[in-house]
Amino acid sequence: MELRAGYKNTEVGLIPEDWEVKTYDDVFEFLATATYSRAELTEIDNVKYVHYGDIHTKWNFFLDIKQSNLPTVRDGQVKNYHLLKDGDVIMADASEDYSGIGKSVEVKNLGSVKAISGLHTFLFRDKNEVFVNGFRAYIHFNKVVKTQFDRLATGLKVYGVSKGNLKTVKIPIPTKAEQTAIATALSDADALISGLEKLIIKKRNIKQGAMQILLQPKEGWVEQSIFQIADSKKELFDDGDWIESEHITDKGIRLIQTGNIGVGSYIEKENRKYIYKESFERLGCKLLKVGDLLICRLAEPAGRACIFPFIGEEKVITSVDVTIYRPREEAVNRQFLNQIFSTSNWFRSISDLCGGTTHKRISRGALGRIKILLPKIEEQTRISTILSDMDIEITALETKLGKYRKVKLGMMQNLLTGKIRLV
Repeated sequence: MELRAGYKNTEVGLIPEDWEVKTYDDVFEFLATATYSRAELTEIDNVKYVHYGDIHTKWNFFLDIKQSNLPTVRDGQVKNYHLLKDGDVIMADASEDYSGIGKSVEVKNLGSVKAISGLHTFLFRDKNEVFVNGFRAYIHFNKVVKTQFDRLATGLKVYGVSKGNLKTVKIPIPTKAEQTAIATALSDADALISGLEKLIIKKRNIKQGAMQILLQPKEGWVEQSIFQIADSKKELFDDGDWIESEHITDKGIRLIQTGNIGVGSYIEKENRKYIYKESFERLGCKLLKVGDLLICRLAEPAGRACIFPFIGEEKVITSVDVTIYRPREEAVNRQFLNQIFSTSNWFRSISDLCGGTTHKRISRGALGRIKILLPKIEEQTRISTILSDMDIEITALETKLGKYRKVKLGMMQNLLTGKIRLV
């Protein structure tokens, strides 16, 4: 194969001629991290403490210490550990799935704040200022590096790369000028994504305020139970089918599961489930209809509901932990009910009636006895239209956010591997 001009073959593949390949051990000093448990942490002292959970769940590529709500340890507990510096990298040492292996953050905005790295983390610091600040955050997400993580990872229930193996991982390293250009480009993309995330949060808060006003019961609203709204008919308020694993396949009759039901919205999954046509006929399964209200009786949270949309399947069924709710459309607006089923009052009512120890769920009978207040159908339609329009706007913003994230991911891989050059 002809070598691309300006590039060279290396042990990590084709990279620009002016880039280098070094191992983690070449470029990073591995510093000791604390092992304090949460029980040993405090809220009153001033040394912040970062553990693996903070990396996995709260931040993306950077850890802004000043803005983060971290627990603390006492000054006396930090004497054997290095205080964090801007530019340090903290990596979680394990993950529950392979996608999280190597999850890490670059520390920034420390100022005068004291902090240490703690339980189940690795702490890296540049040996010879190989990287510029703002670039280290991204190198561990380079697909060349990630491929090595996946190959070296071990574990049964959790997966991780040992410190010894981690030191052997090879990193393609751009010149400092190109690191700065890459970091700037990706930071600009992060800022765009962050701005959209904040706008979505703002829109959600506006909707929450509108719900509190519009769904506040007023004079003339009538109290009815969920079952009464369905004319007290089981065929309008029934559970899905008991589907065992032996019935599930990769084609046939589409199966909607509890994971497809979000709070107020349907969630399509990449890993779609089906049952055999023979199982469908033998079990006498109930077919879903577009517009059905689906209420999940299983946590988390129990009581979440959505209106079943058209998903391009001829026949669709659902599982036994999902209640199929079909109140007459001339009697009640299902979009209005869907909004009611998204409120904190609704989830409190559900929680009070949930049973079970390992898996919390509400029975269909208890669900049917819950009472809500309803205005006249005209008022239901007016309220649901206002709130549904807000939902449409939020969904459009969330779709845009998903596209931005995908574009950024592709951009990041092209820049970090040198496929696209900025210098």
